[in-house]
This record gives sequence, C-alpha cells and structure tokens, in this order.
Amino acid sequence: MGESLLLEPSLAQTLAVSAAKTSKLSLSTSTQRSLAAWIKDNIRKKECCFYVNSDSKGICKCGYQRIHHVDDSIKPENYLGETWDRHRHVHEVPTDAYGDIWFGGLGQKIGRYVRVSSDTSPDLLYQLLTEQWKLPPPNLLISVTGGAKNFYMKPHLTALFRRGLIKVAQTTGAWIITGGTHAGVMKHVGQAVREYVLSSGSMEGQIVAIGVATWGAIHNRRPLVHHEGRFPAHYSLDMQSQGHLSCLDNNHSHFLLVDDGTHGCYGVEIELRSRLERLISQQPLGNRGTLSVSIMCVVLNGGPGQTPCVILEGSGRLADVVAHVAGLPVAKVTLTVIHQLMKRFFGPEYDSFTELKIIEWTKKIQDIIRMPQLLTVFRMSEDNHGDVDVAILQALLKANRSSESVGMERWERQLELAVAWNRVDIAKTDIFTEDSQWKSSDLHQAMFSALLGHKPQFVQLLLENGVCLREFLGDQTTLCDLYTQLPTSCFFLRRLAKRIQTEKSRRSQTLSPRGAAGRTISLSHVSDEIRHLLGSFTQPLYPLPGLHSTRYPKEPKEDVAVTVSIKLCQTASGEETFRDPGGDLFLWAILQNQKELAEIAWEQSRDCTSAALAASKILKKLAEEGAEEEDEAEEMRELAKHYETHAIGVFNECHCCDEERAQRLLIRISSSWGQTTCLRLALEADDKSFVAHSGVQALLTQIWCGELAADNPLWRVLLCMLFFPLIYTGFLGFSFLLLFSVVLMIDFQTTPSWREGLLYVWLISLVCEEVRQLFHDPDGFGFRKKADMYINDMWNILDFLSILLFIIGLAFRLTTRLFYAGKVILCIDFIIFCLRLMAIFIISKTLGPKIIIVRRMMLDMFFFMFLLSIWVVAYGVAKQGILIHNEDRLDWIVRGVIYEPYLIIFGNMPSNIDNALFDIKACSVNGTESQKPKCPILNEDKMPAFPEWLTIILLCVYLLFANILLLNLLIAIFNYTFQEVQDNTDTIWKFQRYELIKEYHSRPAAPPPLILLSHIFLFIRRIVLQRPPNSYRETCLQTLEEEELLSWESFMKDNYLLSCRQQQSQSMEQRTTDTADKVCTITELLQREEATGSVALVKRLTRLEEQVSQSAIALQWIMDTLKAQGLHSKEEAPQLGEQEKTFYHVNARRLDYPDSTIPRFPVLEEKVPWEVDFILYNPPVLNGDIISNVCRNPGGRTGMKGRGALTCLGPNLILDPVLTRYEGPVQSDEPLPDRLLRIMGQKIYDRIKTKVVEVTKGYVDDVRNTDDAWVETTVLNIHLDRRSLLMADINRMVRTHTQVSSLGCVVLVQWFRVSSLGCGAGPVG
Repeated sequence: MGESLLLEPSLAQTLAVSAAKTSKLSLSTSTQRSLAAWIKDNIRKKECCFYVNSDSKGICKCGYQRIHHVDDSIKPENYLGETWDRHRHVHEVPTDAYGDIWFGGLGQKIGRYVRVSSDTSPDLLYQLLTEQWKLPPPNLLISVTGGAKNFYMKPHLTALFRRGLIKVAQTTGAWIITGGTHAGVMKHVGQAVREYVLSSGSMEGQIVAIGVATWGAIHNRRPLVHHEGRFPAHYSLDMQSQGHLSCLDNNHSHFLLVDDGTHGCYGVEIELRSRLERLISQQPLGNRGTLSVSIMCVVLNGGPGQTPCVILEGSGRLADVVAHVAGLPVAKVTLTVIHQLMKRFFGPEYDSFTELKIIEWTKKIQDIIRMPQLLTVFRMSEDNHGDVDVAILQALLKANRSSESVGMERWERQLELAVAWNRVDIAKTDIFTEDSQWKSSDLHQAMFSALLGHKPQFVQLLLENGVCLREFLGDQTTLCDLYTQLPTSCFFLRRLAKRIQTEKSRRSQTLSPRGAAGRTISLSHVSDEIRHLLGSFTQPLYPLPGLHSTRYPKEPKEDVAVTVSIKLCQTASGEETFRDPGGDLFLWAILQNQKELAEIAWEQSRDCTSAALAASKILKKLAEEGAEEEDEAEEMRELAKHYETHAIGVFNECHCCDEERAQRLLIRISSSWGQTTCLRLALEADDKSFVAHSGVQALLTQIWCGELAADNPLWRVLLCMLFFPLIYTGFLGFSFLLLFSVVLMIDFQTTPSWREGLLYVWLISLVCEEVRQLFHDPDGFGFRKKADMYINDMWNILDFLSILLFIIGLAFRLTTRLFYAGKVILCIDFIIFCLRLMAIFIISKTLGPKIIIVRRMMLDMFFFMFLLSIWVVAYGVAKQGILIHNEDRLDWIVRGVIYEPYLIIFGNMPSNIDNALFDIKACSVNGTESQKPKCPILNEDKMPAFPEWLTIILLCVYLLFANILLLNLLIAIFNYTFQEVQDNTDTIWKFQRYELIKEYHSRPAAPPPLILLSHIFLFIRRIVLQRPPNSYRETCLQTLEEEELLSWESFMKDNYLLSCRQQQSQSMEQRTTDTADKVCTITELLQREEATGSVALVKRLTRLEEQVSQSAIALQWIMDTLKAQGLHSKEEAPQLGEQEKTFYHVNARRLDYPDSTIPRFPVLEEKVPWEVDFILYNPPVLNGDIISNVCRNPGGRTGMKGRGALTCLGPNLILDPVLTRYEGPVQSDEPLPDRLLRIMGQKIYDRIKTKVVEVTKGYVDDVRNTDDAWVETTVLNIHLDRRSLLMADINRMVRTHTQVSSLGCVVLVQWFRVSSLGCGAGPVG
C-alpha cells in the first residue's frame, strides 16, 4: 500500500537504532539478513486494489485514504462498474513491516513484530515463532481474553491475577497470547510481565507474551513500515491522539499484526488467532508425543470461548455474570436472571443492549453452564483454588478428566501434563489422591520425563508414590537412553562423543560406512569414560555388550524372611555382579553436575559412602579437565566437597555406632564402584577431611603399631625383643647419617676404609629400595603413571637427588684429580640426606604438622626471593656503575652486584660509599691485584670522585624497601600462611600420614642394609616363582555378610540425613524464612478475608432468604389444611426440595448448524417447549423447503426451520444395531438393516438375524434437527455367546475391517468395552 512509500526514519528512529546497537537483545547483522530473507519469501500482507470513494474526504471503502493506495488501484480496468467487496478487491503482496520494536524508556526490552495477512497459514506463523524468533516450544498456551476497554478491577484481585498469571507462565514454560494493545485486559497482562522483569532483575526475562492485534486498528504504525525491516523500529505510546484506534502494549515480547486490507476495523485477528491457537494445541508435548500442548482461556471482564476457561469473579461485566450463574442448573439460568445480572454488572451500558442480543448471550451462557468440565470460576471467597495459577492448572486437569481417556490412562495423561508444567503442588493435590491407584510401571514414563527435564521435586514425588528404581532401570535400554539424551551443554556428553568418534576412526577400516556411522552411545562407552574419571585402578562399572544379563535383581517376595538380592563380589567362576540402581541414577546425575537430582539419587543408593567418595573423585577430575569453563568447574568442586561431607557424615555415624564394622566398611571391596574400597577412593579423590576422620586414623594407627601383636610371626617378635632398635627404623636412619658424617670428617682416605665400604653397601640397599618402589605396581597403574606418582612426591625427589649426588661424588672420589671435588659433592649430599630424614617425623603428631608448615613457607619464600632479587640487582648494578669504572673481573662483578647488596640487608654496611672510611691501601687502582677490589674513580687528591650524597641516598632507599618493606612483607606472608595452614594442618598431616604408613608398610621387613636380603627374596618370589603380591586388608565379603553390612550402612545414612534435616530446620536462617512465610500467608489471608467478607455475607443472606420463603409457603399450607377441618387442602403441599428436572434437546439447539454458515436463532432453555410463548422467535429457513405448521419437532424449538441437512421433512428414521458379547436368550424376527447386511455379509447376517431384540425407539437429539425435520431411531441389540462359532466369525470380520483402516479407510465395525454405568472405556480387540 501507500505506507510503503513513507519517508526515512525520524530522529527518534535514529536514536532507537543507536540504542539497540548497545543492547544485548538486538539481533546480529547476519541474523537480521536471514530473518528478512525468510519473511520476504513467506509472509505477506493485504492491500486494497480497487479504490472506491465512500465520502467527500477521499476515503476508500477499505478505510484508507487515496494517498495510501497504489496508482494501479485508482482506476483499474479489471474492476470498472463493480461494487467494492472485501474478498474480491483486496489482494496479498509481500509484507513491508517486520523486525524489532523498541518502545523507549528505562529498562524497556526490545520485542519482535511482523505484519501478516489474515489468510496466513498458522504453520508459517508457528515456524516464525519457534525457528526464526527462536522461541522455545510451549508446554502450555494461555489465551487471555476479555474487555478490550479500560476497566476497574479491585487492587487485591489485580495483584492475584498478575501474580498467578506470571507464576503459571514461568513455572510451566507457557506462552501467553492476548490482543496485544495497551488497553483492557491486555494492559493488565503487560503490566504483569513488566513487574516480573523488574523484580527478576533480568532484561532477558522468561515470559513469552504474544500480542495478536489488528494492523488496521493500530495507532502510530508508520515507524513500523520498511521494506528491509526495522532493527529496531521506535514505537511511541500516544494515548491522547489515538482516537478510536489503539496503541500496542509496550510490555509484550512479540507481536503478530493481522492485516485484512482495511483500516479502523476491529476483530480482524480473531479468526487467525483461533487457528494459531488450535495449531499450537496440536503440537506434541512430552517425550512420547502422546500429549499435545494444552490451551487455557483466562477471562477478565469479558466472555469465554470454547476451550477450558477460568473466570475471575470480580473482574466485572460478562465475567461476573457467568461467575454468578456457574453451578446453577441450566433450568434456573433464565432470561430474567440474565437481565438482572447484566443490569447489575454492566451499569448504564445495559440500556444500549437489545432484547435479541441479551437472548443470544443468555443462550451462550446456558451452553457454557452445560459444560462444567470446561469452566472454572476463581473466587477470592473460596480457599480451594489458592492463587490464580493453581486455578488455571486445576481447570486444565478437570477438562482432561472429562476427555475420552478413562481409568489409569486418564491419570497418566494428567501426570504427564503436571510433569511438563513442573508443578509438583498440582500433582500432590489433584493427581496422587486416594482415587488413583498407581503401580511402579505406571509412573515410569513420568519418571523418565522428570529426569530428562531436571525436575528433582517431581523425581522425589514419584519415588514417594511407588516408583521402584529396580524396575525402572531394570532394562539397560532405559539407562542407555538417559545417557543418550544428556543435554548438549553437558561436558561429559562431549567427552563421550569424542570417545565414540575416536572409536569410529579406529574401526573405520573393519566396519562398513553404514555400520561405522550407526554407532551410538552404549554403556560400554560410558563405562570406559567413567573408568577414566575414577582412575585406572578401578574395574569397568558396566559389562561389555553381549555379556550382560539381568543387572538388577528382582524384588524379594513378601513371604520370604531373608532374601539376598544383590551380588556385590564376582565369584571365582566369573558370574556377573548386580548393580545398584540408585547408584546408577546417582552417577548419571553427578556426571551432569545436577546437585538436587544427585542428592535424591544418593539417598536411594545402598553403597552410599563409596558412592559419595566416587562422586568426589569424578567431579574433581571433571573440574580439572573442564577448566576452561571456570564457573562450572567451581560448581563441580563445591559439589565434590559436598559429597565428601556426606561421606564423612555417614562414616561418622557408623564409627560412633560400631568401630569394627566401620573399619570393615573402609576396606570392603565395592563391586558397584569399580572393585575398589572406600579408603582407596578417598585417597585418589584427595579427600583429606575424610582420611583425617578419627575412624580412618584409628585404622592407620592399627596398621602402623597394632600389627606387632596381631600379624607378625613369633620369630620376629623374639628378634625385636633382642634387638629392640630394629623396632624403630628411624634409628637406623640416624645410624646411616652418623656413619656418613664419620666418613666425611674423620675417615675419608684415598683408599676407602671398611667404614666407607659399609656406607657404600648401605647406599646400594637404598638404591635397590628406590628401584623397587618405582617398579612395584600392585594396583596396576602402569609404569608411566607410577613414574608420575613417584616424581610428584617431594621425598622421592630428595631420594633421587641424594642418590644421584652420592654416585657422582663417589665417581669423582675414586679418581685422583677429582678426589677433593668428590668429597665436596658428598658433603653437599650429606645435607640432602639430613633433609630427607625429616620424612620420618611426619608420623609424629607434634612434628608432622610443623613440617607441613615449613614446606608451605618455603614456597612463599621462593616468590619473595624473586621480588627481593629485583631490588638487589637494581641497587647492585647502580652502585657498581657509580663506584667502579670498567671492572672486567667477573668474580668481583658478582661480588659487587649481588653479594654485597645481599649482605647489606643483614647489617653488613659497605665502606666504599663513604669518603670518610676510604682507604686506598685496601683496593687496587687499576684492578691488577686479584685479591683486592678495584678502587673507585679517584680525583686529583687520590680521593673518590663519586657524588657521596647520591650513594648514601641510594643506600637509604634500598634499605627502606629491602629491610623494612620486603622483609616485613615476608613476615606477613609467613604469618598468613601459618594461620591458613594451621587450621588445616592436622587434616593435611593425617592425610600425608597415610602415605608414609603405606610406604613403610609396603617395604620389606628388614631395614637397610639388611633389606638387600628381602630384595633377593622378593626377586625370587615374583620373577622365579611368579607369585602375585599380597594386598593388605582389601577384602571381598560373602554375600550374606555384605548384604548385612550394606543394610546397616543404609540405616546409618538415614540417621545422618535425619540429623542434617533437624539441624537445618533449627538453624536461625531457616527459622527466619519460616517465620517470614507464615507472616506472608497470614497477611494474604487477612487481605482476602477483608476483600471477600462482604461477598460471602451477601451469599449467606441470599440462601437464608430462600429458606425463609420456603418455610413461609409450608406454614401457609399447614394453616390452609387446618382451616379445611380435614385432611384435604385447597392446594398441594409445596415441595421444599428440587422438582424433577425436564431435559430438552441440546445438540439440536447449537448455534452453528453443520455444513452451513447460517447460525441458528438462539433458543433458551425455558423457551424450548412449543407451549411456551416466544414472541421474538424468528428462526432462519435452511434449504427453502415449504413449511407446514402441522409437522413440528416433538423435542421443541431448534432455532432453524426447513429440511436442513436431513433427507425429508418430519421424522427421518434410522436403525442402530448393537452387538454384545454377553450370553442371553434372544428371540425376535425383527429384520436387520441393509447396512449391517453389507458390512457383515450374507452368511453372518442370516445367522444373527434371529437374535435381534428391540431395545428402544424414539426421538434423537441430533445436530441436524430443525423445527420441521428430525431424527428418530430404533435401537436393536444382538446378544452373542463368546464361545460360539458365530462369535469367532464376527471377530475375524472385525479384524479384517481394522486392517483396512490401517490403509486409510474407515473402521466400519469395532468392539467397545461398556461398563455397568454405560460409559465407554475405549475400543478393544
């Protein structure tokens, strides 16, 4: 149209563009181009192509002025002489209004908009919303309708509506669809969204509010038009000058502006909006796709539609009219009642309504009341709904209960809806009730959806209501599906994909291309990756494909007293171990870093201590390898610490209850976690706090000291009694150092003495022991990892360095020329041996922590020395350059630049910077004397020529920074390190104590140098005899003993969790939160009571008046009876209860007649009988038949005259044969209809026609009925014996017709199950 010829954007538009460039919500340039190209190809608008002047102002019949028409539409040759018609003279062209819309103002976000034709396919619009505008598919569709004009609503009801609407949209992931304008109910929705965005503090928001408005009724739409789109378009709200048009609401997120080529006409968008809502409601919901998106209508101030509807009582006008008659019988919703209510709630506007209009509304209200399953009234005076969000979701569930599905299928559908909405409160109150009986298998699909949707509250609820994890994960397929459908952002999934890709490339030569491409995630891939995270010391958690059997044992029967159901250790014959389903689910949650899901699964696991420690190890490994995502890595480390705390808590409960059992728990091999022990998992995970626990330390102490009386043979005890120094190997370490010092100071001869020879033998034994430690691999780590572990230990580095220096010193010592150099190297090596001796003191509770503090301070000192070296070199170079001219002796340069400035820090003041202390005899003028430093630059008086004031100032500044600043910094660093380490020193010491105990326990019994004998014995045992090494205290318990131990551990875990919950509930923070919640609840109840008290009082008074009126009638009757002086009375006794209801046809009065655009005349419930006068009754005539007043519908008025869609006037007779499977005597000669003969064939027809009995006959409430034509039926019943040959023939016939239906034909015959109440339960085979 002419709007495509508008001028360039104004200054405000330019400012909007510049503002959008800084907004994160604006689209990128490439995205803008892609969106524009898609819209140009798919979205169209409408424009008038035939200008017809309707008045003197130059306005066309379409409502636009002449200047807004293209030139071809002014005098088109194709339409000359025609009358303007909206369907013929409006055509579609590519749209010219789309892009981003910005309303200006602080905190306003950018929305999306597009101008679409009223004939646009809803599929295209849904594709635009989800694929182009990137909206996530909705779980629920909320269609808000009502008054389009501004109206008053009570503040408390307004707050309830806004809070409830936003809550249901936020929690369920719903889309909200409104009219999109800044008026009426749409304005309320926009303000609710605005309040949510401001309160959440997020400009992005999570609420999708889609406005579907009429393009021709939008005020100030010029800035929205541009052929290439606006990114963004600046739109200003101008309420004063909008006139009869409307402005767009500035708080909606998306706008669909529907164009039919006219201007100023409202309601254009209704049909397209209905089609779009219908399409969205057909989209699949959930994992199975058996459910579709639910649609809910929320009504304020207006009238409901045909979908499940929530009416807000108190919002005014027609909503209040419906709310007041809801719950009444249709017979009591009369025209008089509606007149009274409309006069009450519409006020002065009521006088403008015609009688026919009120009749039409009354008919629609009666139709609404007749469908209570679709109607929910939210009343503040009632507490059963709570908030509006609860009322909305309960209304959807109520509508779902009335659907075709019955029994457990209905409950399962409702549960899936609740899971999709993530509303646990709705599931607790409306689904898991006494009326629903759930089995574990009925909840498996909901459990699967809740796990994939990361909805921990639902997982907890399902477990509480009967989900058995052993049945749920009984099939490996379920667990494999859980891993397959991990979110793409999951770091573990990326690692799995990388592993599978590597496997594909490795096997691409042996697999066909299709076979290589078709490999997906299997539990073997998961097992390999988990083993990588846990460590190579573990065994695979899951069996290889093709070797699996039932991994989860069946539940024990109730009548079995003791049933061992879990195998936790592999037998000698290689039987497969059973897995713990709770542990599998816990592992799946941990790998995604899902804390809440993992917490629930951990509570369900049996081997909980091992599970917690394994989780700590896995999370720390994932955090280490995924360090590029620092936030996620930090979360993983926090979660690892959390489960270390859980492991400590459970083990503490076990240790306090039974110390012996607790120690068995530490050294027990767990088959659920890679055939390893709790203690090993804690050590590999670096869980220092767990190892520092008193129960673990008691076990270590027993290993260090307690074996003397328990495991050592008698000859060792006797030997140690005679040679008591052998008990403490540290004594031999002192002996070695004593011998080494004697050799260095007293007995270091050219020819080695016997003492020196003994020293060499001793060292050889140490070398052999170090080699044994390096290659001794009982855990199967492999040489590379074992070497890494060896190098990473500081004491091993000192061992290697000391041995290396000793070998070098020995080599030098054996030569004459390097004899003295060898002694020097050995002296330095003696220092290292002395430092290495400190390792033995780690076992001491007093000295061990101090050694740890010294190690940390040494690291701090290295960083300090780096800072100090900068000042030392800076001052030394400056001093040397000022004092000495061209010194070329390297040793004196180093002495002047480094050595002397370093000594100054410790108080050794230099004498060459002060002329008063200068002595020319103490230096060499030319630097020729090697034992004297070179003299400073001298003047003619043989005195130093350097500026004395400068050197003194430099010295003072140097001392200020080096002595005062840096040294005090070092003291502060040491103090901080000491305070920091002191709190954890005990924990770190206890952790390192294990390493020392493990090292000494793994060593041979004999000390050096006698250890050589042990090495020879080990060589013969391992190499010659090939016997495996002995592993200490890693035991595999018997099945019954294992089951008993795990049950006891589970009981201790429950005690620990109970104590945690009690501590949390008694904490000050939790008490404050509970108090605040109670205060809010009481405040809300008081406000609701204040707002609804008058309403409840009016209702109570109304009921009281009715009872008084009935009592008065009864008393009058009694008086009349007494006056008659007998038992007779002038009139019958009044009925105090409800009279018998008279049912009228309903389908025959539907406003929409089938296959016709002509609506029926509205016929109210009380106007149906022909005996009741209905002066305004003027029904249309369909098919123009001659009407005879003699032939009238026996059911009453229908709102339509003529033959309609029926074949003839008067009764149209049909026959309905019904076949049942129950036995029963039937004798009848009534013929079957020809249709049944055509369906069943002559053979079956002849055999069953003798079994026909007439059930009923009469009038049928059919949608095709009119005043002059109606349907009458005769129902025939044929009873059949289930065991007869005739029954078998009919079943074959039914199956034949069912197979035809699979090819697209209609099912002509099908069995249906009929309950005793006459309710169908669906088709059966």
